[in-house]
Order: sequence, then structure tokens, then C-alpha cells
Amino acid sequence: MVCPASALGSVDQLAGPTDLPLTRVPARQEGPASLLSAPHPDYSLPGPCLSRPAWQAGTCLAPEDGRGAMAAVEEGLEPQLAAAQDAAKDAADTVDAWSAAPPLLTGNRLSLDLYPGGCQRLLHLCAQQTPQLLEVEFLQLSGHEDPQLLEDALARVPWSLPHLRSLVLKGGQRRDALGACLRGSLTTLPARLSGLARLAHLDLSFNSLETLPACIPRMRGLDALLLSHNHLSELPEALGALPALTFLAVTHNRLHALPTALGALSTLQRLDLSENLLDSVPPEIGGLSSLAELSLASNRLQSLPASLVGLRSLRLLVLHSNLLASVPTGLARLPLLTRLDLRDNQLRDVPSELLDAPFVRLQGNPLGKALPDSHSPPGTPMVPEMPRLFLTSDLDSFPVTPQGCSVTLACGVRLQFPAGATTTSVTIRFRQWQPEPRLVPLGPHDSLLSSVLELQPHGMAFQQEVGLWLLFVPPRSRRCREVVVRTLSDDTWNDLETHLEEEAPKRLWAHCQVPHFSWFLVVSRPVSNACLVPPEGTLLFSSGHPGVKVTFPPGATEEPRHVCMQVVRMVGRELQALLQEPEAAVSPLLCLSQSGPSSFLQPVTVQLPLPPGITGLSLDRSRLHLLYRAPPAATWDDITAQVALELTHLYARFQVTHFSWYWLWYTTKACVGHLAGKAWRRLRLHHVNLIALQRRRDPEQILLQCLPRSKVDATLRRLLERYRGPEPSDTVEMFEGERFFAAFERGIDVDADRPDCVEGRVCFVFYSHLKNVKEVYVTTTLDRQAQAVRGQVSFYRGAVPGEVPEEVPAARHRKGVDALWMATLPIKLPKLPRSEGLGHRANLSLAPLNLGDADTGFLTQSNLLSVAGRLGPDWPTVALHLGVSYQELQRIRHEFRDDLDGQIRHMLFSWAERQAGQPGAVGLLMEALEQSDRRDVAEEVRAVLELGRHKYLDGIRRTSLDPGGLALTGPSASKSPEPVQA
Repeated sequence: MVCPASALGSVDQLAGPTDLPLTRVPARQEGPASLLSAPHPDYSLPGPCLSRPAWQAGTCLAPEDGRGAMAAVEEGLEPQLAAAQDAAKDAADTVDAWSAAPPLLTGNRLSLDLYPGGCQRLLHLCAQQTPQLLEVEFLQLSGHEDPQLLEDALARVPWSLPHLRSLVLKGGQRRDALGACLRGSLTTLPARLSGLARLAHLDLSFNSLETLPACIPRMRGLDALLLSHNHLSELPEALGALPALTFLAVTHNRLHALPTALGALSTLQRLDLSENLLDSVPPEIGGLSSLAELSLASNRLQSLPASLVGLRSLRLLVLHSNLLASVPTGLARLPLLTRLDLRDNQLRDVPSELLDAPFVRLQGNPLGKALPDSHSPPGTPMVPEMPRLFLTSDLDSFPVTPQGCSVTLACGVRLQFPAGATTTSVTIRFRQWQPEPRLVPLGPHDSLLSSVLELQPHGMAFQQEVGLWLLFVPPRSRRCREVVVRTLSDDTWNDLETHLEEEAPKRLWAHCQVPHFSWFLVVSRPVSNACLVPPEGTLLFSSGHPGVKVTFPPGATEEPRHVCMQVVRMVGRELQALLQEPEAAVSPLLCLSQSGPSSFLQPVTVQLPLPPGITGLSLDRSRLHLLYRAPPAATWDDITAQVALELTHLYARFQVTHFSWYWLWYTTKACVGHLAGKAWRRLRLHHVNLIALQRRRDPEQILLQCLPRSKVDATLRRLLERYRGPEPSDTVEMFEGERFFAAFERGIDVDADRPDCVEGRVCFVFYSHLKNVKEVYVTTTLDRQAQAVRGQVSFYRGAVPGEVPEEVPAARHRKGVDALWMATLPIKLPKLPRSEGLGHRANLSLAPLNLGDADTGFLTQSNLLSVAGRLGPDWPTVALHLGVSYQELQRIRHEFRDDLDGQIRHMLFSWAERQAGQPGAVGLLMEALEQSDRRDVAEEVRAVLELGRHKYLDGIRRTSLDPGGLALTGPSASKSPEPVQA
């Protein structure tokens, strides 16, 4: 009998990403296929996959043949399986309630890794001798099961599941309080598993293996072996006896050396040994005649064997983050090599053929630099330089040893761990968050200059401070302002001592020393001056405004306390325009804050300069007002009558016992406190314009952006080569960190499900120095073949409400910072010819696949169809950046010469099928899109992956596997130190 091709479970079962709702592609009717016609993509990555593709189903034995195979396996097994059978009977007595549970068997697949008590369920099925077990080819169990139950269940597998082809025994489904994946309890395998004659795929990642189980080298049919994230310190010579092995992954282990028998694996095509402790590679590796991909990144290699130049099938060689001082000559002449990654090594000189080769990456090497002078006595061994790591976009962690290291993240962040910073090896995890109010604590006059970086483990103390370099956007104004790194420490946001380093005119780094890890971001704030006030008293003055001083008399405090001063300069022209009073003037705005008790024991004298153009000899005291504001209140109170103002020719002095905000006004207006509140709010507003443009080649692609008024013209000149659309909106005013959203109306809706989209409304947060831009794809339920669709997009303030008013009634409201509606811009989807509807996909039949891996996420067939539909005439550029040869490009053009969509789909899906099962494929696709100037599609892919991650985490919670720390949560911004950051 023939088993039907089966996917690896539904979305509800696997909690993986759903397809983009663009089109439904009918399932292909398939007959028997080869065992590995689509390699399994789930490499050595934590937890259950976001979504796992189906291996193409092969032929299954008929029930009568199955019984014969079972008898062969069962022969001589009963004494050893007696305990397992007894355990199965005990388990069967406790799982009667499972009869009402959802079915566990899906075609030829049995997924028990997401269910609590998966081993007990398997023992129960074996005890019942369920006939469907004879058809099972794919089995997944969790490595977090009870070790004895796991051993008992595995002992039954050869007898009960004789046709098994894929066995996944991964840990990593559970996480600790810091969000790190926990390893499974698996330390070995039963010897009888070697009787699984059909087993081709074995995944033991994220477990506690210290030695390779003895049964594995006897699995002669094994095609893929995944051992990553274990505790393996060596591999046995017997590993070379696997004649069918094509893929071996042993990343993130403790390997110090490799067996010489590794070179006997003549069928091996992909070998990943990154993140180990290897200091050498045996010359026998040159015998891997079929090897196409080799990764030895993040080891301790100082040299390479010359036999590497004999790997004539090699396409990808990754050697970054080692200690290589030289490489074999002839590597660049390997006929099929398309990428050689030598970043972050100790190469000072390389062959000229490597310098000129376009596929070689050499960043982070001291090329051309002389060796440092050695003052050590002769014979003293040279201490290698600090290891340097350059992380790719598909990694979210890296190891740090007591030796120290220098790390560059894919996002540009740099870290330096000095030797001795840690006493033991530590795994550092990181994540870059998109800024949002709960993660970005800003004072009223602060500006955000970077995204948010999270480093874990939180609170971990280092023996020596770690250097951190964050890239940031240069602030528009530096007068009386400074750039600082802000971090969360002990539930309080603090600013670190920060030094600025300039690599290029527009490439700036904020450098600081961090004692522990948390959240980090770069902000621009008014210059802050601070001091420690002793009981003897002291003087604090502003470095930006020398006339602003605070005098602390003796006895003002019993214990030393920290005080902070910030001074904000106000623009007089805007104030005069607001008040319509030419003679109105104000002093700089003073913000004072302190630690400890809220009041001082003795009055503190504050000196403020008089408003510009006013002197103490000529002013009218009835027009001078001292205003006071106590956060979090937004009101300003006139306290002129409550204090004794001492006036000199240039200054006003007064005494206070507690700190807050102070402001001198000179005006004839009444209700000065109310006017000051309006002025203070107005002076913090940014004048912006909203734009909505459609891509010329693809009108369904909409660019939405919120721009400062001063940047609109330059931005439009750059965009109008590829986009067209209406004029920008009228100028609106927005606060730093203010939420707003875009709602498509009149028959137009967002095409794809996005994590930043709520009920078809795209959410934004405005930050004046960051790019407030998003590109979305829209669709319509109206018939575009009958006529063009004239819709619109409206922008509204705040978070997405339950109901959004249409533009016409909303426009009747008063415009301003209190109005919900801000602007409406027209969107037109042109009429489609009859031949350009969705019908061209109706008869499309493509092999089902999922591109990616469990760490970066997966793109499904429908997601790839969406990408294909966006590329248009740009597809050849994308293809070349994906590594498609020019000859293949010409062949595709000729074969589909009258069908542009066919050219794009054939290129993308043929590339995806070659990449199936390979780590980093999704990252390679996004990199190619960005290099081809299609960042819009790359952002769409990132959004799909992020959405899939959220759905995956939700699925884990639904199956009660979340111990409470699975999802990373951001810190609360409720404790932002507003008085300190005026």
C-alpha cells in the first residue's frame, strides 16, 4: 500500500506560522517518492519547530509485510523488553482519559513532543497494539520526559514502529526564567534502536549527551544526524561507518578534536561543526569528496590542512571567528565555491587571489598590519590575540569564556569582554527590539536615537566591566544636549557615563562600560549636571548655562545625597507667536531632582537668569512670574507670591526646600500658569507630514511614512523614482513616542497578517530621529477587473480603538493634538486586465516545502508565492544575489519567455528546493532582497517570521508547556525617571 504525503501537523498542533492569506494552492497528488526528496529542515535548533515541512512520503509496507518485519525485530527481544511491557501496562491504566483527547496520529506521523506525558501516550498506544502504528514513519518525542519512561518508550519503538524513518528526540521545548532553552535529560539510547533498518533521520539536539550512543554507528541507513547543543567532547572513529550519511550537525558542543575516520564519509554533503573548541582539523577531511558545505566557525583553529583544496564539490566554506593566521593557497580556485567566510580571524596576509575574489569575506582581519613587537624572552610561547566573533543575523547567542572575546552583532552592536570578566563559560543571549513606549522611558525633552538592545542573562555581574558600543542616529541639535546610553538597573532606568566615537560623518557609536546586562538604548537629553551634596553643603551650577546655580547651605542634609540639574533652553520666537505679545520672554527651564528624602532640612538657594531683554533695574515686577510644576502633574502653578524673589541686574534668586521644575515668565497676560502649560506642550511638539505612496511597478505595495517637515522634500525626491502618490498631508503635530495608526478604508484592506497590524490597521510609534516608515501590501474584495478601486488611508492618533470613524465625519472635529483624526490620503488600485487576476495561480502545482529552520522561522509555500508576486522585473537581480548562476538565469528566461510570473516562481522555488533543510536559508533570502534594493519585501518576510514566532509561543502556552519564562517580556516604562530627564 502507498502512504499519502502528509505534512508535519497542522498549525494548531505545531503552533507554527500560518501562510499568508494570498491564495490557496491545491495540494499536489503524489505517488511514491524517494526517502529524502525534500530534506528535513529541522537542524540543531531549540524547541519544536515553528512549522516543519513534510518529507515526501515514500512507500510503506502492507500490514502483512509489516508483521513480518516486526517479527524479525522482535526475535530475541522479549527478555530485554519485559520491563518495558510492564511499564506500558501500568501507563495504560493511567491514560484512559486520553481517549477523548485529539487524535495523535496524523497519517504516517506521530507527534508527541508538544503533549505532556508523550512517552506514556506512546506506551499506551504500543500496549493497545494500535494497527496505525505500523504506518508511522515520523516520530517526535520530547527530551524533557522522565528518563526511565523515555528509555521504556524507546525500547518499544523497534518492535511497534518498524517502518520508522525519522526520529526526533529533542530538548529545548522548555525554558528557564531567563528565557534560555533547557536541555533534555537524554544521555544515551537503547542498543536495540540499531534495529530500525529504515531510519534515515535522527535528531538528538538540545540534550545531555556526553558520548555518542553506541547504536548510532550501526544505523547503516542513516542520512541525517543532528547532535547540536549537547555536551559531546569527542566523536568515535566508528562514525565513519555510516555509508549513507549526507548531513551531520554537531554545533554548540565541546569537541576538541575530530576522528580521522570522518574522512571516510564519502556521501557527506553538509557538515556543521561550528561553536566548538576545535584547534585543528585532521588532513583526512580532504576525503569528503561529496562535501558541498562546511562550517567550522567560532572555534579555535589556528591553521587549516592543505587537503581542503581537494574538496572539489565544496560550495560554501565558513571559517569566521577563529584564530587563523594563514589559509591554504588554492582555496579560491575550488571550481564550485560561491562563498568563503574568513571574517574575524588573525589574517595579516592572504594570497592575492583571495583579495580579488568577490565571494571572499575578510572583514575583521588585521590585513597589512605588522606583528606586534615581542619583548618576551626567546622560546616564550606567543599568547594569541583576544578571539573575535562576527555573528550573522540567524544567531541570537554566543559563548564567552574566561579568556574574553570581542563580539560584533549583525545589527552593528559591539561588545568587548576583557579576560577574566567571567570565571566560567557563559552563553550570552541578545535581541533587538523595535522601540515602543513600554520599552523606551523618555523624559519630556528626550529624543530616542536607537533601537532597544536586550542582553541576557539579566543582572549577571561581571568580574570586570564589559565594553558596549551602540550605533545611533546623529541628533539634529547638539546645543546644550548630550547623548547617553540608558539602561534598566534594579527596576530603575539610569543613564550611564557615555563616550562618543565617530567612525564616519554619519556613523556614530555610543560607548559605555556596563557592570551587568539588561536593556540598553541611546537617547539625546538636555545636558545633565550632578553632584553629591554632603552635610557641609556645596555649589552646583549648569555647564551649559553658567548663570544657573544652586547653593546648598551647611546642614541642608544629614546624609550625603545625589542631586541632578537639567536646563532646557526655550525658543523665544515660538513663545511670542503663541502669546501674540512681542515683549513676552521666558528664562531657561530648570529641572532639579534628588535621591533620598523629598525635602531639605535648610532652604536651598536657586539662581535663574532673568528672561532675555529684561534687567533687574528696569523690569516691572508685576509682570514677572515664577512658575512651578511638580510631576507627574502637567499644570504649572504661579508661586511668585509664595517666595521672596531677590533680583539683581541679570539674575533672580529664590529659596526652596524641595526640588521640581522652575520657570521665570515676563508677560502682561493673566492666567500665566495655563499659558505656560500650553507653551510647554507646544514647544515639545514636532511638526510632521504624513505620506502614502504606491510603488510604480506594483500599485498594491503601499509605503506609509511620518516625516519631519524639514525632510519631506528631500525624501520625496529620492522616492518618486520608484513610487507615486498624492501630495503629503497638511502639517500635523506629534510628541516624541506618540502612538498613531493607519487605517485603510473604502474597500481596501491590508493583504497580509502582520504583528504590527490590528484588525487591518497598521500601528506606528513616532520617534523624531528614527525612520517612521512601513511598507504594506493591500488587497480589495471589489472586482478590479470591472473598474479601478478608489480607496483611502486615514491616520489617527493613539492605539487602535474598537471602531475607527470614517474620514468625513472625523474631519469635522477640531484639528490639533487632541483630535483623533490627523489626515486622509487617496489610494487607487488600477483596473486589472482579464488575464491578470488571480487565475494565473489557479492551476499552479508546486512541491510543498517550508524554507528555513526552527531558529529563524519558516516560510511556507504561500509565503514564497507572495514574495514571488512582489519581485516583478527585479527578479534577475535578486536571483544573482541568491547565487543563481547566469547560465541558469538565461535558461529560465528562455523556458518561460512569455510568462514573467512563471520566470519568477520557477527561479524562487527551484532555489528554495535546493535550500530546503539548510540553516540560514531565510537569512540568505532577506540579504539578497536588501542587496537588490527590495527592502520592502525583506521587511515583509521579517514580519511573517515575527508573526509565526508569536503564534508558536501562543501554541506552546495552549499546550501548557510554558513554565512562565518562554516569551521575552520588556520592562515596564512606568518607573521612568521623568524628573531626571527633563
